[in-house]
Amino acid sequence: MKKFLKIVFIVVAILLFAWVLKYFYDANNKAPETFSTETPFYTSISTKIVATGSLNPEEEIELKPQITGIVDAIMVEEGDMVSKGGLIAKIRVVPNEQSLVSANSRLNSSKFSYDNANILYRRNKVLFDKGVISKQDFENSELSFNQAKETLQQAQNDYQIIKKGSISGGSSANTNIIAQIAGTVLEIPVRVGDQVIQSNNFNAGTSIATIANMSNMIFEGTVDESEVGKLKEGEPIAVVIGALDEKKLPAKLTFIAPKGVSDNAGAVQFTIKADVEVEVKANIRAGYSANAEIDIESKDSIFSIKESLVRFDRITEKPFVEIQQEDDTFKKQDIKLGLSDGINIEIVDGIQEGDKIKVWNKVSKEN
Repeated sequence: MKKFLKIVFIVVAILLFAWVLKYFYDANNKAPETFSTETPFYTSISTKIVATGSLNPEEEIELKPQITGIVDAIMVEEGDMVSKGGLIAKIRVVPNEQSLVSANSRLNSSKFSYDNANILYRRNKVLFDKGVISKQDFENSELSFNQAKETLQQAQNDYQIIKKGSISGGSSANTNIIAQIAGTVLEIPVRVGDQVIQSNNFNAGTSIATIANMSNMIFEGTVDESEVGKLKEGEPIAVVIGALDEKKLPAKLTFIAPKGVSDNAGAVQFTIKADVEVEVKANIRAGYSANAEIDIESKDSIFSIKESLVRFDRITEKPFVEIQQEDDTFKKQDIKLGLSDGINIEIVDGIQEGDKIKVWNKVSKEN
């Protein structure tokens, strides 16, 4: 039994020795890892703040009726150009039956009073001409007649307004929806036959149409609290519209909100606005998504390297690179950084022209 165990032990030792020899042989014959290098260069670097938002008309209004009724006719279509005072739609009044009956009753009562005052006035006029009554009595009857006439006219007008919505039906009638500014019809949310509600102190009313002046556009967007302190009102910016093949429009920053608003992620965002210069044939539409590019700082012909070459010490957190030596080894070199645009970064100190900087190899799938 002891002889058998001794043989097993010798066999295991021989196998382990063979495995160790193979391991060192493979390690010595493994090809050394090589790194490529890059040299510093001169370039222009600029830092930008990008604000996301949309392009909207500066003048945009909603037209709402001043009377409740049914849409009887719509005179324009979405996209049409209209002038100030142009007719947009007509409203047909559906009178309240109780109000109509009450108005008719007041009208009849006013007619009776008028007829009676007319009779008294004519009678007193004859008596006054004959010298039977005094001038004061005649003037009193004339006053009563004129008052009854005015009351009758008012009752007729009230009845007409309740029944048809207006007295004359002219362009100034409440049943006519008139454009208050010149511009483009952006939206008509109602159709012929829809019921609409008048605008008053207790109800916003039904929107008949939305009109905007498309020649005056503004950019409205938000920027993060970490960047809003770098902005100044009045400085030029560029508004980029993705829907128009990244078309850039010049603009001028006009407003920076004094108060920020927290978003769902907890970050504080500040609203900004800018006047945008729009070309006549630019085919700009309201509500386009847009980005505002705001230049903060820029330098020309500065000594730089690619930012991907920079590493940071885990303990000191200071930036460094590795520079190739004459014997093809690499030496760690602390550096001082300057302006960066996310791709290239300015080198203030630590690197000289012609230095070969190590390009860090990417991690392979096996590792």
